[in-house]
Amino acid sequence: MPLPLRSPGGGRLSPRAADALVAGVVLVFVAVWTLVSAQYTSEPAVRTVLGWALILVGCGALYFRRRQPVAVSVVTLLACVVYYPLSAQDGPLMIAFAVALYTTAAEGRFTAAVALAAVTLLAVGLGEIRQRPGHRQIDDTSLVMLAGWLISLVAVGRAQRTRIAYLHEVEQRALAAEREQEARARQSATEERLRIAREVHDVLGHSISLINVQSGAALHRLGKGPAPEAGLVTATEALEAVKATSKDALRELRATLGVLRRSDEATPTSPSSGLALLGDLVARARSAGLDVRTDVTGTPVPLPPPVDLAAYRIVQESLTNVTRHAGARTVRITLDWGTDAVGLRIADDGEGAPEGRPLGSGIRGMAERARAFGGELTAENGTDGGFRVDARLPLSEPTAPEPTASEPTTSEPTVSEPTTSEPTVAERSGSEPGSSDPTASEPDPSERDSR
Repeated sequence: MPLPLRSPGGGRLSPRAADALVAGVVLVFVAVWTLVSAQYTSEPAVRTVLGWALILVGCGALYFRRRQPVAVSVVTLLACVVYYPLSAQDGPLMIAFAVALYTTAAEGRFTAAVALAAVTLLAVGLGEIRQRPGHRQIDDTSLVMLAGWLISLVAVGRAQRTRIAYLHEVEQRALAAEREQEARARQSATEERLRIAREVHDVLGHSISLINVQSGAALHRLGKGPAPEAGLVTATEALEAVKATSKDALRELRATLGVLRRSDEATPTSPSSGLALLGDLVARARSAGLDVRTDVTGTPVPLPPPVDLAAYRIVQESLTNVTRHAGARTVRITLDWGTDAVGLRIADDGEGAPEGRPLGSGIRGMAERARAFGGELTAENGTDGGFRVDARLPLSEPTAPEPTASEPTTSEPTVSEPTTSEPTVAERSGSEPGSSDPTASEPDPSERDSR
């Protein structure tokens, strides 16, 4: 019987132990009632022995009631059919059949339970009709009560079956929801790791590339044996550029890794990256020997912090690719502020990317940033040479943006840069922009493929 029977220690009994307990309780109840009835009635010893044997068979069959519910119901019914006409003690053996009938309905054998109840009621009714007047054992009222009793047993068993099925479904749904929640948590953790990896790639790739170019150009000029005063100026300028670049890299890296900070640690107070810092980004690129020009069309408006950061990272990664792979002398950055989106274009006059080669991880990362906010990005060789990156970012943040909990609020976007660039380190030292050690400045064709 699917009742939550529990052991004295508080744990749930096993199915077999529960069946044995139910069978024992029914047997004790029937036996005690029969012994009490035997004090007021007498019958031959053979009938008494047969009656007790039928009681043992009917009650003992309940041990198998959940493994063979229909068979146990039939056995208990047959035991009652033989017991009541045979024995004069009329013990409550019918209780065994009631338990078996309930179990049949509760185990999902509803049709069999209804059939057994109907057969029982018909057999009792026919037996009473065939009795001579004045010799009936059950009157009409008792017969109606028996019918109601049998119907109630089947209905309660059916209700218990429905309840158990409902609880099982609820449990399965809870387990499925828990598994789905765990899967979403793992997916969120994976997305957050990818986001941090992309941020670290953009920050370190840009900064280390600039440091490499700046230091390589300084070493190249010092290797030509300039006058002591000119060499000191060249070394000082290179070290100042390296210092500024590394300082900015540390600031951005600290803000990027803030998501890993414990809750009791202080939040960094330095501003996050965004178009407001585009001037600093351009200045670092110029210190590496590039002639960077910035054009702005339209009216700049404040951007949501995640979109502002994505725009900054796209420009940063584009300048990194130009510095490392393009072999360019001039870069033009164009910001086109529209009514619903801001357009970005970073075009250089370098060698462009080899045709037919797949795009590198840097460009794929920029495209992912743009798509995360409902925008788009294309990267291809320009019609007049060089390489060009075009991006479009909506001015409003989507309803489910990429997590940016570690990024503090940014200020308003920068205004247009002057179209005339400042003298570069190379120009101040008397050489052409972008001139450096051939081994440091000449891009490796295999590296250009990573654009």
